[in-house]
Amino acid sequence: MFAVFSTLFMSIERIIVKNSLMYVRGRGYNVQYILVIGAGELGESFARKIKQNFYLGYEIIGFLDDNIEKGQKVDGSKIIGNIGDLEQIILTKTIDLAVITISARHYQVIENTVNTLEKCGVKAEIVPDFYRYFPAKPYIDMIDDIPVINIRYVPLDDNLNKILKRISDIVLVTIGIIIISPILIVTAILVKLTSPGPIIFKQKRVGCNRKEFNMYKFRSMKVQEEEQFKWTQKDDPRKTRIGSFIRKTNIDELPQFFNILKGDMSLIGPRPERPFFVDKFRDEIPKYMVKHHVRPGMTGYAQINGYRGDTSINKRIEYDIYYVENWNLFLDVKIFFLTFRSFFKNAY
Repeated sequence: MFAVFSTLFMSIERIIVKNSLMYVRGRGYNVQYILVIGAGELGESFARKIKQNFYLGYEIIGFLDDNIEKGQKVDGSKIIGNIGDLEQIILTKTIDLAVITISARHYQVIENTVNTLEKCGVKAEIVPDFYRYFPAKPYIDMIDDIPVINIRYVPLDDNLNKILKRISDIVLVTIGIIIISPILIVTAILVKLTSPGPIIFKQKRVGCNRKEFNMYKFRSMKVQEEEQFKWTQKDDPRKTRIGSFIRKTNIDELPQFFNILKGDMSLIGPRPERPFFVDKFRDEIPKYMVKHHVRPGMTGYAQINGYRGDTSINKRIEYDIYYVENWNLFLDVKIFFLTFRSFFKNAY
């Protein structure tokens, strides 16, 4: 109840606060005045973002730049002087914040600018010119007293989140194995009786941090002399008599509970793929390897959205990356229950 109500009330609070600020700032109140130092591509991009998100409460009073004449406009804001005029501008205009958008190669100019701003008591922020190369939301980490920019935010890199997910996996899977043990026993017997060969099919998959592991399944196909690198088809002739049923109902996936107990997999996460396809997709699909930042799962965000088996790999990766970058326990709960719905839909 606490989790549900706290999430609900925090969401309502954010909506109320955001809309209130949009109303107040849209009428010119509670505004901070920004001076942008550097009117190049980076400065122009920054100014555009500020104007698009007016509810943030910032107003640009102008640019300082050595390469554009005074009086010219950049994205609607005027060039009001050179960088050397900084101290004079501070003394004659109201400035709450100075944002430096100068290329890092002009480090001496940046150092002098920061010194002037601190001398005059104006808060300063720097937009790094290499931010455009970041593939996702970056965040600042610290190694002792050295700041490090992590180019991709992965919630499961946090130790507390990692521990919570691992505990929930172990508890749920242990309960699950006890409940479904009759299904496991009956399926094992049927697999053995309907086709010669082992009950459990082991296949190499690529998991967290690109480490390979053996993923377990109930064998749903006839024993192959060598592994065939192709997707399973709907009416695949390789399937055994019981194979079609256990694949349709996903019963063949249940031995992966033991992969979860071992720590190879998680209950929820991007589905793992065979090394052959990983090597293939890594070169063909941008950001494909991002999915390996977390443990693979029995089911995932892509699967509940209909992307499993022989479906669009590009869309599947899009959903997998969303999961990696936006993980939280509520998302796992949502995927868990939607997977149950899909299970019963397929079964009947």
